Amino acid sequence: MSDLPRKAVTRTARLAALPLGIAGRATLGLGRRIGGRSAEVVTAELQQATADQLFKVLGELKGGAMKFGQVLSVFEAALPEEVAGPYRAALTKLQDAAPPMPAAKVHTALAQRLGKDWRELFRRFDDRPAAAASIGQVHRAIWHDGREVAVKVQYPGAGDALLADLSQLSRVAWLLGPLIPGLDIKPLITELRERVAEELDYELEAAAQRRHAEVFAGDPDIVVPGVVAQADQVLVTEWMGGTPLAEVIASGTQEERDRAGHLLARFLFAGPSRTGLLHADPHPGNFRLLKDDGPAAGWRLGVMDFGTVDRLPGGLPAPIGASLRMALAGDAAGVLEMLREEGFVKPSIELDPDAVLDYLVPIIEPAAVDTFHFTRTWMRAQAARIADPRSPAYNLGKQLNLPPAYLLIHRVTLSTIGVLCQLGANAPFRAEMLRWLPEFNDQPEPAAPAKKRGAAGRR
Repeated sequence: MSDLPRKAVTRTARLAALPLGIAGRATLGLGRRIGGRSAEVVTAELQQATADQLFKVLGELKGGAMKFGQVLSVFEAALPEEVAGPYRAALTKLQDAAPPMPAAKVHTALAQRLGKDWRELFRRFDDRPAAAASIGQVHRAIWHDGREVAVKVQYPGAGDALLADLSQLSRVAWLLGPLIPGLDIKPLITELRERVAEELDYELEAAAQRRHAEVFAGDPDIVVPGVVAQADQVLVTEWMGGTPLAEVIASGTQEERDRAGHLLARFLFAGPSRTGLLHADPHPGNFRLLKDDGPAAGWRLGVMDFGTVDRLPGGLPAPIGASLRMALAGDAAGVLEMLREEGFVKPSIELDPDAVLDYLVPIIEPAAVDTFHFTRTWMRAQAARIADPRSPAYNLGKQLNLPPAYLLIHRVTLSTIGVLCQLGANAPFRAEMLRWLPEFNDQPEPAAPAKKRGAAGRR
């Protein structure tokens, strides 16, 4: 592949082929079952073939297709186990890899953006990409002062590709929605479209990363690489080593899982409180576990890719902590009133306060106990409860509204919880909320129902 496929008609055709391919395989599967093959074997083959096609199309197109796949991948923990395997393998690949842009194209881009003498800026530049993502790929290099650096180069035509892909994906959302029960795909795609300009602007990304690097400089738990240089569509940052979180998810020890989970929870709440920014791309490809020979309590979390952030000058909105405190205290009327004030319940909608509390309590289990065991089983149960039309939670959820100011916060929180469930981590979620959400502080002990429901699921 010489370049990111840019022709809208070509990209649209390849994305549109997803539902056609799946429909064709379903017809073939029916024929095989009629021919005597077991339904279980045929279903497994169809799921694997669908996963392979999904990865091939989203991964090779990069752009908005791959960005969507990366976002979707953190929710695979919500899939039923019989479906999760094939999709888990395919979607996880989208977190940290894609077909590379050839070296000649990279050299041309660097000459255009850093100057024709760009090689003088480096002692060494590795033409092989170390990682490839949705709108750019990363090369390992040695800066002229001896520092090891990561050089991110944006794909030519990335902006047009992002917009074209997300427009087409919105048209086939009906196909992709059932992959993740309880997740409304269309608003997710709409929100990604609204972030396109920011994602493409490496100057904005550099500013957000500098802010995080300055605030977390010398931090014992969180490491953010410093920005070395930035010019147009090229960003040079300090190199980040460590163990990719995808590896911890795939084969890490429980000690590694728990430490990574604890630090993810800390960064989710500490980041906005300390920097006024919310890192808004929490898929495993953007995190590293930095281990040493000491105890796990000294291991740190490396955080990368600040292309998408939410600007929260006062930290996370105060009503988040306050409503959680009231919900855990059993104050149903207070919770409903605050939801109305913040726009989660429209004025024309009448809801029973106790029903709202019953809807929320299972979701906020991690905030009710000192240490919560995040598991795929727990996440599947929550997704199934909200997605089942026979469930009271389904009907109530349809009456709730998500205000624009909370949309990105909601996605980031759900995504982080998805990664925690992929890790199977035991994490002190409640302690981090108490530390970083002042409005959640000084709360009474949770009401009895919340306590009883706070037990962790099985992994």
